[in-house]
Amino acid sequence: MNQPIFLQPVFQERIWGGTKLKELFGYEIPNDHTGECWAVSAHPNGQSVVKNGPYKGIPLGELWNAHPELFCSESAVFPLLTKILDASDDLSVQVHPDDEYAGKHENGELGKTECWYIVDAEPGAAIIYGHEAETKEQLIQMIQDGRWNELLTKVPVKRGDFFYVPSGTIHALGKGIVVLETQQSSDTTYRVYDYDRRDKDGNLRDLHLEKAIDVTTVPQAYEPVTYTTKDSSGLSVTTFVSNAFFTVEKWTVSGTAQAPANAKYTICSVLEGSGRLHAQGVEYPLAKGEHFILPVDFGPYTLEGDLMLIISHE
Repeated sequence: MNQPIFLQPVFQERIWGGTKLKELFGYEIPNDHTGECWAVSAHPNGQSVVKNGPYKGIPLGELWNAHPELFCSESAVFPLLTKILDASDDLSVQVHPDDEYAGKHENGELGKTECWYIVDAEPGAAIIYGHEAETKEQLIQMIQDGRWNELLTKVPVKRGDFFYVPSGTIHALGKGIVVLETQQSSDTTYRVYDYDRRDKDGNLRDLHLEKAIDVTTVPQAYEPVTYTTKDSSGLSVTTFVSNAFFTVEKWTVSGTAQAPANAKYTICSVLEGSGRLHAQGVEYPLAKGEHFILPVDFGPYTLEGDLMLIISHE
């Protein structure tokens, strides 16, 4: 019998991290500078581990390789990575490569297209989302001159907002923001600017300007995001984005809802509320902060309670 695959997250310390992952989700974080929860990850730099069922204790990457029948994917590696980020301070301004560039320059790593669902945002919070340079030459000159206020595009954010961040987009989370990030399974980041901050040893953090300039899209191109929402009995499904990298949806459950059948394996993250998943006569409790995968062809199931989930798949 197919079961939901519940996962134990991996936590990453960051210079800009804080304690919101504990405060909002009740996670046992390792310290007061915990910036990232790698909730659904098969990346070598931090793998989630199965918490239940016959595969308990197995890292997700091993499960992917040993039981491809659960996923039925054409990807050589688990292609997605789900994180929750706590930006207690401003993140560095950065940009990510696409698959072709990363494959050539980063030992075969995937590129990194990502998207953000804003879980929480303090009043006045903002992100860096794109830039104002019209040519590569102008981009280089503005970076060399340190004209960051002119170059970087700042966008205010609020809880519930969604942003699609393709590879090649200069971006950064600002202070006071918590996001759920769905991304390609990559840990390649090119740092453009870090506010001249020093790490705990007093050193300036490395920048990666040559590669960053190589991969930045100029002029900035913003792909329009058009949300679609479908309501059925007890369930509202908002599709934020669906492309070659991933489909990402928000599911809001109120009461009891028959869930749509999943032809593909499905990644589920409970961001609000609590409830239950019923399948094949078995009940699985769902709590805020839980992350799980429904294997391919999981079959009919119902969701019960007051829940908000972010759902993703290839």
